[in-house]
Amino acid sequence: MSLKTRMVSGACALAALAMMVLPLAPVAHAQEATPPPAAEPAAPAAEAAAPTPTVEERLADIEAYMNNVARPEKTSGATSLVAGPGPGHNAWQMVSTALVLFMTLPGLALFYGGLVRKKNVLSVLAQCLGCACMITPLWWLCGYSLSFGVDAKSAFIGDMSNAMFKGVEPGAVGAGYYWISDGMWAMFQLTFAIITPALIVGAIAERMKFISIMAFILLWMFAVYFPFAHMVWSTVGFMCGPLNPNATIKAIDFAGGTVVHMTSGWSALVLCLILGKRINYGKEPMAPHSMVLCMVGTGMLWVGWYGFNAGSALGADAVATNAFVTTTLCAGTAGLAWAAAEWLLKGKPSVLGFCSGIVAGLVVITPAAGFVTATSSVIMGVIAGVVPFFAVAYLKKMLGYDDALDTFGVHGVGGTLGAILTGVFADEKANSVVGPLKDGLLMEQFKAVGLTIVWSVVATAVIAFIVKAVLGFRPDPEVETSGLDLAEHGEGGYEH
Repeated sequence: MSLKTRMVSGACALAALAMMVLPLAPVAHAQEATPPPAAEPAAPAAEAAAPTPTVEERLADIEAYMNNVARPEKTSGATSLVAGPGPGHNAWQMVSTALVLFMTLPGLALFYGGLVRKKNVLSVLAQCLGCACMITPLWWLCGYSLSFGVDAKSAFIGDMSNAMFKGVEPGAVGAGYYWISDGMWAMFQLTFAIITPALIVGAIAERMKFISIMAFILLWMFAVYFPFAHMVWSTVGFMCGPLNPNATIKAIDFAGGTVVHMTSGWSALVLCLILGKRINYGKEPMAPHSMVLCMVGTGMLWVGWYGFNAGSALGADAVATNAFVTTTLCAGTAGLAWAAAEWLLKGKPSVLGFCSGIVAGLVVITPAAGFVTATSSVIMGVIAGVVPFFAVAYLKKMLGYDDALDTFGVHGVGGTLGAILTGVFADEKANSVVGPLKDGLLMEQFKAVGLTIVWSVVATAVIAFIVKAVLGFRPDPEVETSGLDLAEHGEGGYEH
């Protein structure tokens, strides 16, 4: 290397060293005895950078996500880098929401549509569509807030803090659970609010005016559904044992035994009694016009029910798996038990018997799905197939009421049975939530059942008499005899 080159290289090295040392100059001055020259006025200090989570804290967030539990507190003071919905859990919630909507449209619509006479098939479909289309904007306007209002203080009803979905953000979590979007929680609960009043339609099928049904359901949502959704599933709810340590009734209801099936079933009984029987009921055959539609609808209900029950775990975790397993076992066992009872007592196992038994099993397991073991769900399935069968085949005839499509026999009786059996079979091995509530749980379930029956019966009777006085209940006898499809909706189910 030439002398000139070495000199240039040395100069470059000295310059680089100077650049490295210069930032340390203030520190050197601080150690000297001679004070440095007076500093110029300091510029406004820049905001301190927000702390970031440590590697350990990031790993803890991942573990929390995998276990579907709350994000742990961070000693660093940092905000979680995964503060929004967890992709897997939120995806399952989206699928579950679609499945529950699928239960109503087209599942319940086809199930009920097949059970009525041909001249009334569209009236039932229109009533199911009417529920979905009326309750959806109502839920946005105030229904969600009256059920789950974030600032609610009452144990019986929510408030208007989330009216028009105020504060319900797709990227926020916590309203429903740790890893699902607040928006998806609101939509998931909407699908429950849609199917519940649609179940009532089965009891009064073929003989109630469409406008009267819609008016009744609108008032019923405020008087019955919104209060019960709040009482059973809100953190300040009167009957929410798992979430409210101050609940007066410490009952448990995993997916809606009281909120959905008991309220609709007992309300259906009261409404059909006030409405009266169909013309010529008991004097002429009123057999289902299409068991094919009924069976297809049953299959859709069974599939959709996985969203109903397993989706109520609010995440794709072990509790959801358990609910999926118990739902399957109870439904299949109940279908077998109902058909066997029918075969033994009536001579033939009918398709209607299988369908009714499957739905009864799904109803009975609903409040228990995430709280009981697989073996318990099989036992519950046997009971679910036998008890509602006797209610439908014998109790209805004995008492003489016209529950057209057996809403009370399946949902009222089945929902009540399920709520009680949940108190019998709930097991902390299936869900740790049960442990602190196990002592005295059966009595708490009876209290919840009693309150649900009394509230639903009284509220339904009051609403029914108001609607009857203002709008009337029944169409003209000629319209009822010829069928509601053409008179109420201007079209027939099988015109084309």
